[in-house]
Amino acid sequence: MIFLASFWDLVVESAPWLLAGYLLAGIIKQVIPDRWVKGQLAQPGAGSVVKAAFIGAPLPLCSCGVIPAALGIRKAGASKGATSSFLVATPETGVDSISFSYAVLGPIFALCRPIGAILSAIAAGLLVNTMDREDESAEVETETGHCCSSSQQEEQEMPPLGERFVNAVTYGFGSMIADTAKWLVIGLGAAALISVLVPQSFFLQWGDGLLAMIVMVVVGLPMYICATASTPVAAGFLFAGISPGAALVFMLTGPATNIATMGVIKVHLGYRSLIAYLIGVIGSAIACGLLLNELYEWFGWPLQLSAMAHGETWAWWRHGLAVLLSVLVLRVWVKPGRQSRQEAQLLEG
Repeated sequence: MIFLASFWDLVVESAPWLLAGYLLAGIIKQVIPDRWVKGQLAQPGAGSVVKAAFIGAPLPLCSCGVIPAALGIRKAGASKGATSSFLVATPETGVDSISFSYAVLGPIFALCRPIGAILSAIAAGLLVNTMDREDESAEVETETGHCCSSSQQEEQEMPPLGERFVNAVTYGFGSMIADTAKWLVIGLGAAALISVLVPQSFFLQWGDGLLAMIVMVVVGLPMYICATASTPVAAGFLFAGISPGAALVFMLTGPATNIATMGVIKVHLGYRSLIAYLIGVIGSAIACGLLLNELYEWFGWPLQLSAMAHGETWAWWRHGLAVLLSVLVLRVWVKPGRQSRQEAQLLEG
């Protein structure tokens, strides 16, 4: 019962911010065309690495959705560094995870998380370009020309405003929730379990410095978890006693260093790029974590954890939004099951 109460408190606390984030993600998807993203990154050099970080940071893509998108910009002519930068920034943060971070962890983490994601993306991209140089000027020129010509051929009028809003709602509350539902439930459940079962002494034994951050790297490295789902897990770690910097390390490394992403980098960018990618992500995440700990100590900032850290009576409308979010998440599993039953009935008939 304690676990269920803690789990529901987290759902109620996060529902308004998650729903707002999903809607904003859908709007961004309608406003920023895919071909524009590819065109901006189809240039060699450091400029495309920085662009990739800033373009990828707000995009509504999780750890699984970013892989085909990154391969698409690579085929469009993006350098290895720009592709790597996009692979880091996009799953590490996003409009949905930033709003969720504000709800669960407070404004400091909501600000530091995207900054850390952009810095780690730029560091990884530049390191990949440095350690794995490639002669792709002719390839980029050819691919860029092809991209530009196809973009001109595919140029179409934007759909009406009402249709774009419907598409944004459909994408945000449909595809985005479908992509993140499983990991969101796992993340919320893990956070509730950590807060209920894990004693503070377990994480306190690692201290609040470099060793604790290395432990978080080891925990986050193989995990296949999106930025949104990593937020409540990090909150659970904070409640169990780790430092803010160590929690930030987990939120930066977890979404960007899962096994699937590392496999794609090795196959499509090469082994040297993979090594440079991991060094850039892990090194910059630990640097950001150490800096965040110093800032917390210097300014005396308090931790601002959500309902997991304290009981609270929520307004009825927040419970209503929590129910709406639960229905949207459950629909991800109910709908395929209903379709399977209908298909079975048709076959029997």
